[in-house]
Amino acid sequence: MNAFSRRGACPALSAPMQTGDGLLVRLNPVAGGLSPKSLIGLGESALRHGNGIMEVTARGSLQIRGLTPTSARLLAVEVNAMGIAVRTGVPVEHGPLAGLDPEEVADPRPLTEQIRAAIEDAGLTQRLGPKVSVIIDGGGQLAMDVVTADVRLVATRTNAGIRWQVSVAGDGQNAKPLVTVGDDAARDIAVAMLRMVAEKGREAHARDLTERQLISLASWHSFAPPSVLPDISPTRGEIAPWPPLSPIAKGAEGEPAAKLPISPQVGEMSGRTEGGAVERLPVPARLPIGVFDLTDGTALGVGLPFGSMPAAKLIALTQQALALGATEIRLAPGRALLFLGLSPTACHSLQQAAATLGFVTAATDPRTRIAACPGAPACASGRIATRDIAETIAAENRDLLDASVTLHISGCAKGCAYPGPAALTLVGGENGAGLVVDGTAKVLPAGYRPGYDAARGVGGIAAAIREARFRGETTAACLTRLGAAGVTELYRQE
Repeated sequence: MNAFSRRGACPALSAPMQTGDGLLVRLNPVAGGLSPKSLIGLGESALRHGNGIMEVTARGSLQIRGLTPTSARLLAVEVNAMGIAVRTGVPVEHGPLAGLDPEEVADPRPLTEQIRAAIEDAGLTQRLGPKVSVIIDGGGQLAMDVVTADVRLVATRTNAGIRWQVSVAGDGQNAKPLVTVGDDAARDIAVAMLRMVAEKGREAHARDLTERQLISLASWHSFAPPSVLPDISPTRGEIAPWPPLSPIAKGAEGEPAAKLPISPQVGEMSGRTEGGAVERLPVPARLPIGVFDLTDGTALGVGLPFGSMPAAKLIALTQQALALGATEIRLAPGRALLFLGLSPTACHSLQQAAATLGFVTAATDPRTRIAACPGAPACASGRIATRDIAETIAAENRDLLDASVTLHISGCAKGCAYPGPAALTLVGGENGAGLVVDGTAKVLPAGYRPGYDAARGVGGIAAAIREARFRGETTAACLTRLGAAGVTELYRQE
């Protein structure tokens, strides 16, 4: 590991990425989860070789921060020694309770494995960019709506049985549905779509496919025999449309397939981008926090505040879980850990221990509405103490942080924690903590105040909202009425 991955790539164990606080690695266990002893071992490795900070990302990956070139190599050796196999290649992901959730529409694991194998057989791993990804969503208590992907397959119940809705470029809200088909066709269309993307180069995504290509994909499954992929190489990614060429093909159940998708996929969370995901804090039906009934037993989900926790606290919680009978820990999208194998009584005990250690134990915790990068002093690029500011705002202005808003606190203008526009963004700079209303950290702030006093400025906005809000009005609606100029003035007031 003498050469480190460039920014924008995915910092795998074998290719750590340089960030403001040293090298960062990201781990995704092949098994989908970790034993308690393995997670404890990773925490101890993070203490020995990193800066002692561990993270779970918005996509559900484990990150270890603050490594050096030498310590990153040592960490890799220890991970191998612990027998932790980590995923490589194109991310093909399913939900954290796959195969265990009594409410899921279909177990996504078999289709996930088929698509992974087909990607390898087609030789696409080296031809696709590091942010290209696939989601296989079986539904249930923890759907994958919040995670963006180039290709989305979502299980649906139809009169003909379980089918998979194939969608393109986006998350559960904005991905464009293409067609609804059975397992084999879903696999083949997904891989065909990735082949098209690969033909356009390593910087391409599914959003770059043309309308002609999408129509071909939607039409093709009706004409092609099973398990036959279209030949796209002669026309550099274009498939000659299968006649007749409909205005846009219909799915197996008659739903119209989408027109052109194209919603940009951007970065992920504190550190650097992952899988081209835009992290959306307006989450699916349920956050992965709390107690979940499984087909066999229960699971407890706890969140890491702002996706980050000192390794020592993570070790302490995992040791307690092991003592209470936990058998496996799964990483969950939404910056959480799911502890499996617990009795209801053990779940309650572990939940209390997690709360004492500072973890997020309730989905209503206001910290779930805040995206905050490590900031100063953890990150050399950070100009403000993002996590301290976030904790103060969450403690003092809980009512401000309802489900309609996201608060983004960025140590610098890169906006690693939340690349998309947020209702309110605080961004560190030479003039202190600037405020951006309904924009990203890259936008020039309209007003500033000292970084140490930023939480008080947000408190002023919260006080005005309490006074001006109509009955039943959301924070977002009230902010709109107050207007960007008015909100900025409230922030600047002493």
